[in-house]
Amino acid sequence: MEFRHLGRSGLKISEIAYGNWLTHGSQVEEDAARACVAEALDQGVTTFDTADTYAGTRAEEVLGRALTGQRREGLEIFTKVYWPTGPGPNDRGLSRKHVFESIQGSLRRLGTDYVDLYQAHRFDYATPLEETLRAFDDLVRQGKVLYVGVSEWRAEEIERALKIADEMGFDRIVSSQPQYSMLWRVIEDEVVPLCEREGIGQIVWSPIAQGVLTGKYLPGTPPPAGSRATDEKGGADFVRRLLDDDVLTRVQELKPIAADLGLSMAQLAVAWTLQNPNVSAAIIGASRPEQVRDNVKAAGVKLDADVLARIDDVLGPVVVRDPAKTVSPRRRP
Repeated sequence: MEFRHLGRSGLKISEIAYGNWLTHGSQVEEDAARACVAEALDQGVTTFDTADTYAGTRAEEVLGRALTGQRREGLEIFTKVYWPTGPGPNDRGLSRKHVFESIQGSLRRLGTDYVDLYQAHRFDYATPLEETLRAFDDLVRQGKVLYVGVSEWRAEEIERALKIADEMGFDRIVSSQPQYSMLWRVIEDEVVPLCEREGIGQIVWSPIAQGVLTGKYLPGTPPPAGSRATDEKGGADFVRRLLDDDVLTRVQELKPIAADLGLSMAQLAVAWTLQNPNVSAAIIGASRPEQVRDNVKAAGVKLDADVLARIDDVLGPVVVRDPAKTVSPRRRP
């Protein structure tokens, strides 16, 4: 395993992180989830990412139990706050009330006294940004949170938060967690340049585009049985948006590139995200330990400029680059 600094902070994280968005507590049974976490640990992964809302809070519980007995100082545990965790109007968003109550629930479910990184899961238009940042800063002062970050924020939103933090003496954001893959590059034009200047690292999710970049989805063919595209609880709607025949045809054309490098398609996809120097880690998910073993082999892989150019030539017009595609709800969900 290779390790990188999280942005300009002193914290080092494994460049392959393990996440449990669509698996723990919903898509796979707990025994399988624990086996995947155990495999990640065996492969040298130390960074684990979750959120209070995943699987209706069950994902944090499963991850907490799976990490029981591990040396806490040897792990980096990340979680998030914003999406609903209950039925009430204050069980969501980034108000001081919800932030404080959410971290207490997350710490209890994860079985830890602190999280290494606490992330605002979306931008909250219904809460003054100063209120959110002061709440985050207070949690840092209390020792419940070591670093703060954001997920799926636009460049102008990150910039506003940095300005407020500097003016009010709050801890600055050190990380951004966006979707990023060969097919989805909306952060490259605005978010990445800002974050490079300001010392913020990317922890990217969906580096294999929910399995599309593995090549298992074929043009003109129904999705394979048991795949994420057929699992209504496991993000089927998200995957279906990518199941365009032009996209799938071009993905198949990546197979010779992966073969020439001695990589699986998944390894090529994960390694591609890690070529961006602003990326601190790529988050992988898994429903089987063998998927973990395959994905982590992307750590340390270097892709030459000609390989990156070949990938760009293949994918060409199907790559999504529009920064406006990064969207937070205008009203709390």
